[in-house]
Amino acid sequence: MVKLSESKAYYINGEIIEDTQENAGKLSGVCSKEEAKKNTMAYGILDAHNTSGNMENLQVKFDKIISHDITYVGIIQTARASGLEQFPIPYVLTNCHNSLCAVGGTINEDDHLFGLSAAKKYGGVYVPPHQAVIHQYAREVMAESGGMILGSDSHTRYGAIGTMAVGEGGPELVKQLLNKTYDIPMPEVIAIYMTGEPAKGVGPQDVALAIIGAVFDKGYVKNKVMEFVGPGIKNLSMDFRIGVDVMTTETTCLSSVWQTDSKTKEFLEIHGRENAYKELNPGATAYYDGVVYVDLSKVRPMIALPFHPSNTYTIEELNANLTDILHDCEEKSKELLGDKVTLSLTDKIRDGKLYVEQGIIAGCAGGGYENICDAADILKGASIGSDEFTLSVYPASTPIYMELLKNGRMAELMATGAVVKTAFCGPCFGAGDTPANNSFSIRHTTRNFPNREGSKLQSGQISSVALMDARSIAATAANKGFLTPATDMVDVDYTRPVYHFDAEIYENRVFDSKGNPDPKAELRFGPNIKDWPAMVGLPENLLIKVVSEIHDPVTTTDELIPSGETSSYRSNPLALAEFALSRKDPDYVPRAKEVQLAEKAREDGKDIIAALPEIKEVWDKISAECGVTPENTGIGSTIFAEKPGDGSAREQAASCQKVLGGWANIAREYATKRYRSNLINWGMVPFLVENGELPFENGDYIFIPGIAEMIKSGGEEITGYVVTKDMKPVALKTGALTADERQIITDGCLINYYRNN
Repeated sequence: MVKLSESKAYYINGEIIEDTQENAGKLSGVCSKEEAKKNTMAYGILDAHNTSGNMENLQVKFDKIISHDITYVGIIQTARASGLEQFPIPYVLTNCHNSLCAVGGTINEDDHLFGLSAAKKYGGVYVPPHQAVIHQYAREVMAESGGMILGSDSHTRYGAIGTMAVGEGGPELVKQLLNKTYDIPMPEVIAIYMTGEPAKGVGPQDVALAIIGAVFDKGYVKNKVMEFVGPGIKNLSMDFRIGVDVMTTETTCLSSVWQTDSKTKEFLEIHGRENAYKELNPGATAYYDGVVYVDLSKVRPMIALPFHPSNTYTIEELNANLTDILHDCEEKSKELLGDKVTLSLTDKIRDGKLYVEQGIIAGCAGGGYENICDAADILKGASIGSDEFTLSVYPASTPIYMELLKNGRMAELMATGAVVKTAFCGPCFGAGDTPANNSFSIRHTTRNFPNREGSKLQSGQISSVALMDARSIAATAANKGFLTPATDMVDVDYTRPVYHFDAEIYENRVFDSKGNPDPKAELRFGPNIKDWPAMVGLPENLLIKVVSEIHDPVTTTDELIPSGETSSYRSNPLALAEFALSRKDPDYVPRAKEVQLAEKAREDGKDIIAALPEIKEVWDKISAECGVTPENTGIGSTIFAEKPGDGSAREQAASCQKVLGGWANIAREYATKRYRSNLINWGMVPFLVENGELPFENGDYIFIPGIAEMIKSGGEEITGYVVTKDMKPVALKTGALTADERQIITDGCLINYYRNN
């Protein structure tokens, strides 16, 4: 089904030849690895967008950027504070996360009106609520073969159209708005070599989950580009390719790109953008840093059980071993969730079958036209029943919704008892169709992390979500909630009606400035839209207190700052910060705020010990031994996590810590580049410690002398001292930092960096 190469490989005239001693004869006479690396599609696109003149250290300028309504307010506020006058490149503001306007009074719609006013003032595009989810709009209107798009959502992936797209935290978009660059080392490129043809009933989510299950734990494509090649691609429709591509985010790769062909061209023609097509292929001889072999013919319907998209099984395997696999999942959840809640899955077994209470087909992964048409064909003439099981379907855009109305598929779905709703990302992050406590939901969406989908562990609430393809969700719905792979539905006639895109829908509702700003336009602020608080530069020394210690194998951004109802406060830095780590470590916020009292006193020239009496012994010690003063030593908090930052691009996972007085994170490694970049852009030092026993624990104070000089001078390692453990030394590394990143940390945050420079 999916196999990983253990070596690098050449791609020669469509054939993969691994770079091994056994293949030396086949590879004699081919061009050098250095030259062959330049023949990947990714290299060509990056070369065309790089401004540094050095392909080892890229400074990328994107063609376009895009955000949604729980990120664009903070981005524009940051850019305004940094000197924004107009959007220098096309910037699309979509409204698909807080589109229900159901939480927090007026504040969601206030954000939307702020977005519309910003599009007018600075020359952008504004897509009103319910029109499209962010990534579907980008596919339909923005993506171009050979182009690059930066989005403030982690699932910014348009590789199937030939666009290298990257999802990052908001500050990286701010840099583009200020005519700066996206600075990264040249990423490695991994070939995703596809052969064969999917079996009837196998969909894109099945292929995606098979790949994720094979690569995630190994970090095989982490921070790399996934380049899809091979003869199997021609056997996939564009909707199928898009459905696989959007899920590449869950592998922790940096970006993706696919070979383009006549189907890509037809997709763009359907959307009235034939000029956006360009044929993309690797050169005759290309060199890859690894290969993921995907035999499409062997992929079976898949399920990713709680609590990660990589926790994968074939549905047949699960059904054959229900008790053992579900019990194992329950046991693993105890390690992850502790004793706050009890995950119950084995009680879903009824007469030897797994019963689920909810099915969802939605968002940038599931809400595609072909997914919904196939689901309608499977369910035609059936009923989802009148028991607990429910089915909700969210087309990814109004044009898709309209076409489903015109061809009758919408009526067929609704006749079964399914509910069809407007374009909305809520089911993916816990703001829509939240399951009941201890209910089991199967979803063609993007994620199934803990502390997502509505779970509130501190309140004893848990819902468990499994990821599946729309076809198997429909097959399960046809069997009234009993888990069924779509390959069991052998008599289904997949009609695949032709899609017709109606551009008039957007022409009637989307505000498009055509790139013309109106400086006289006034930004419209609501009471929840607040400026970022003032942040000081990095002091000569740091004294940081560990206020949270997390030893889970991976800590997601949903655990660092919960999604769902908290999204309504993303335009209010101080209000949002109150939710930081609330579902993982409820004591984090009061601990961090307590330490922050000393820093505020320091900045105001007041008595730090009066503000934080517990610091007296620590301060006396470092004052006596190291000569520190309040003028040269900052006081703040830090968290330790084994591997933080998997999942969302949301900058607030870092900014909330900074707002609460955080000066650093300490980790064994960072799960994604996105999260590490967010820390840096908010002026926090991304420390790393070696594996082994930690020399500190929660509640300890760590003194780091000379940190500012180390950052400025280009150093990557410094010795800290655990003051509360008799000055026990601890080696702290930062990893490589660019000159700009060092200056951002030194200045205290990205806003200060632009203000100072």
